[in-house]
This record gives sequence, structure tokens and C-alpha cells, in this order.
Amino acid sequence: MLETALTNIRIVLVEPAGPLNVGSVARIMKNMDLHQLVLVNPQCDYLGEEARLMAVRAAEILETARVVETLPAALVGCTRAIATTGVDRSLPVQLEEPAAALPWLLEAPSALIFGRENNGLTNAELNYAQRSIRIPSSDAYNSLNLAQAAAICCYEIYQARSKKEEGERGRVGEGENGRVGELTIPNSQFPIPNSQLSTLNSQLSCAPLENLEGYYRQLETLLLKIGYLHPHTAASRMEKFRYLYNRAYPTVDEVAMLRGILRQVEWAIELRSIAPVSDTVDGALPDIPSETEKPS
Repeated sequence: MLETALTNIRIVLVEPAGPLNVGSVARIMKNMDLHQLVLVNPQCDYLGEEARLMAVRAAEILETARVVETLPAALVGCTRAIATTGVDRSLPVQLEEPAAALPWLLEAPSALIFGRENNGLTNAELNYAQRSIRIPSSDAYNSLNLAQAAAICCYEIYQARSKKEEGERGRVGEGENGRVGELTIPNSQFPIPNSQLSTLNSQLSCAPLENLEGYYRQLETLLLKIGYLHPHTAASRMEKFRYLYNRAYPTVDEVAMLRGILRQVEWAIELRSIAPVSDTVDGALPDIPSETEKPS
């Protein structure tokens, strides 16, 4: 629903050091009808006088801000996340412009992540987001203040919501043509009727980011066990897997399937390691056990 599109978006500040910046971010959030502020390990008094001075009439956003210790904790419950970066890093992902990428956040519980004032987000932190944006600026001075960057991005989100509302109102006016309650897949001219919308939405919904994090941990553990990964290169190799799945936007069912494969592999490795020498052809494993026989 459009009326909840902005309430589903959380603004995440990672280790903010300036209370004036945090207060300014709260103010622009209220200006643009955004209300969820999450602070990851804040390095300042976000409820102090300086922050409140800059927040002006948005003190309630500071007072209701959620404080967590890690970025993954800030993303629990989100299915989409966009990270911001102030420098054009050598990353295998495309850095998009805010106006192009941010409307994507309106369609699901989402997070927009900002880094530290002095050095932004680390590469590892950027990996927690499916997409990354960079605000174009002059080569003469391309570094934006945290609050300024947040203001630009919050404005783009608000504008995207307004345009989407206008589009929805326009489609309501087409009711005589039978197009109310229909959805058109991008790059397709064929609308989908109401009767199929719930099934389609279920199929297209991305898995929560914490589900993906669980899969990445399980995958890394298994790949280290079988020697595909080595401790000193595991982080860089796992980045490539993250980029792969971030492009795919797997659903809840797809992540469950992937984790089921990993569990089956782990079971097979454990069984082979404890099984006596077999006289079956090539020492083949027995039939796949039932769910009740598999180790938990």
C-alpha cells in the first residue's frame, strides 16, 4: 500500500560521530515523511542538546530511534537495502544514482544505509546491501556532509512516493477499461488480474536479509570444511557469492532450498567420515534418509 510505503523504510546511520548531523537527519526525515531511524553503535549523544537543537520539531524521531550494535542487526526484517558511498570504489557492483535506485525501496520493508562521517562504510558493510548509490558531485569537492547526503536521498524517496501515488490515482481513473487492480510485469504489455496478484507477490517477494545472512554463514562454514575456501581468502571469496545472490533477489522458498542443499551435503560428509568401508560400487552412499533420520 502506498500509504505505508514510507513507513516501511528505515534510515540507518552507522557509527555517527556528530550529534548535529544526527539531529539534522532526524529533521529531514520528518520533512520527507520518514520516521524509522536506526543507529548502529552511535559515537555521540544522539539525545543531547546539540542533536535536539538541529532536529527542531523532529525530536520524537531521535527519541524513538532504535540503537543496535551491528549493521546486520539494523537490517533484521528488511528484504531490500541500499548502501551509500561517497567515493567511486573498485567494486564489482554498479554505483547507481539516487533517483534511479531509491524508488526500489518503496516496494518492500527496506533500509537506506549511511556510513561514518570520516570514512563512510567499509567494503564489508557495503556487502550487506543489494545495491549501492553515489550522489554525483563536482570533482573540485566531491565529499558531502552526512546530513546533506541524507537530505538528498530522503527527498528523492519522497518524490518517488509522490510520483507513484499520482500513477496509482491515474490507474483508478481507468476503471471503465477493467484495469483497476491489475499489475503489469516490467517489459511486458500483459496485465495480471487481481485473482493472481497474491500468488505473484508471494513468488516475487525477496527473502529477509537475515535469512540470506544465515545462508552465507552456513555456506562459508561448509566451503571452509571441504577446502574450497581458506581462512585467509574466505572474506574476498564470499564477497563474490554475495554479489551473485544480491543480483538474483532470492525468495524465502529459494533460500530455504539452498540451505537444504547445504544441510544434505553436510550430512553426506558426516556419514562418509564415520561409515565403515563399503563393498558397494565405488563406496556409494546409501539412499537419502527421511527427514526424521537426518541430523538436526
